[in-house]
Amino acid sequence: MGDKDGAYCAICGGIPPDQIKIKRIPIDGKETGIDRLDWILQEVLNLNLSRDDEITDELVKRVQQFNYIPTRKMTEYRQALLQQYKMFNPGSGRHRR
Repeated sequence: MGDKDGAYCAICGGIPPDQIKIKRIPIDGKETGIDRLDWILQEVLNLNLSRDDEITDELVKRVQQFNYIPTRKMTEYRQALLQQYKMFNPGSGRHRR
């Protein structure tokens, strides 16, 4: 296999650990993997939004580009993503609904 076949772990043949972009967060009491979460959080932070509902809308829009969000769990995802955003950006506690 050449480099054009992609990057694979020399030990297990899977994705190399340094290339995994999935972060696990609690959603409705269950650990859930969200692909590219740190990148998404930074992208939304760069928008300089001030209201929690705007921030949450942007988080969900971006998360859905790379992850499936069950409709019946949307409220739980919205809460968990906003909580992750506030931990990512401690100054975001000033935001209003």
